Amino acid sequence: MDQDKIQELLPATEMAEREVEAGADYIDADGRELYEHFRFVADKGQQMIRVDKFLTDRLERTSRNRVQQAADAGCVLVNGSPVKSSYKVKPDDVVSVVMDRPRYDFEIVAEDIPLDIVYEDRYVLVVNKPAGLVVHPGHGNWTGTLVNALAWHFKDTPDYDVNDPRLGLVHRIDKDTSGLLVIAKTPEAKTDLGKQFFDKTTRREYVAMIWGSMPERQGTITGSIARNPRNALQMAVMSDPSKGKHAVTHYEVLEDFGYVSIVKCVLETGRTHQIRVHFQHKGHPLFNDERYGGHRVLKGTPTAKYKQFVDNCFELCPRQALHARTLGFRHPETGEDMDFEAPLPPDMENLFEKWRRFRSDTC
Repeated sequence: MDQDKIQELLPATEMAEREVEAGADYIDADGRELYEHFRFVADKGQQMIRVDKFLTDRLERTSRNRVQQAADAGCVLVNGSPVKSSYKVKPDDVVSVVMDRPRYDFEIVAEDIPLDIVYEDRYVLVVNKPAGLVVHPGHGNWTGTLVNALAWHFKDTPDYDVNDPRLGLVHRIDKDTSGLLVIAKTPEAKTDLGKQFFDKTTRREYVAMIWGSMPERQGTITGSIARNPRNALQMAVMSDPSKGKHAVTHYEVLEDFGYVSIVKCVLETGRTHQIRVHFQHKGHPLFNDERYGGHRVLKGTPTAKYKQFVDNCFELCPRQALHARTLGFRHPETGEDMDFEAPLPPDMENLFEKWRRFRSDTC
């Protein structure tokens, strides 16, 4: 990748429903996998200087404001810990700039993977990601990702380089979660949208199926989330709030079938696996969520017929039943409020209908 194309910083975002990838250089308290893009070691005779000035002097064509935005987003580290832009660099300090995706040391291969495009203009692209599609190339998934699909989509657009970290995906959802994602087509759009996600001014609504019945039709789940110390592939709600990131999920029960329920979730915060972790913590894992224990029969009568019914449901929707249904943000160029909705995918729609019929037949 040409060095000149990665010399401008961008703010990282608080990621909702992140994939867990191997090979990250750092994992922050929110469980974000962070990858080192730049590293500088201060000389032994280094005079104390603000880290934003230190980096601006070393990164070509990078404004001090962009460095400050990156620091605000937790993407400027000194000796492995995030610092504010006012931090004074000392001799032998190791200053790193990290981002939320690996630095591509290989050329992204354009692949003709269909995209469900919901909206596109000169500045942004909104897509409806299907379940099963990995977002970024990474360990074990170097091809067949959404980024490879974007490379194909933009192959005739000279201003869009899929390898350029100033462009592209602003946020992510899990491989096996379906729904809406926004892609920035200009550096200015990515900076603006990244700030909206970081400031939590975007509007996102998810639909999920969970095991069991919630005690109230509407409610709020609050619990600090961090990496599970006993399982690196999981996040968990911490008993000590100071050891995790504050997380709030608002929910509304749309349909209650006794053994399972359909819920609408609105994120007040965007932590890794937040919806999956919060409901698992409350004893209601998402239906068929293998990572958090929802892939077993957790509610209902232990009969062979019922178990077969649930197994059929698992086959019908072979992933966690979670869909990012709506996405709203302020357009980075026009300032217009924009809101998009993606209908339930067939696997979840068929799953819901199967449980409706089951409920009707057993009542």
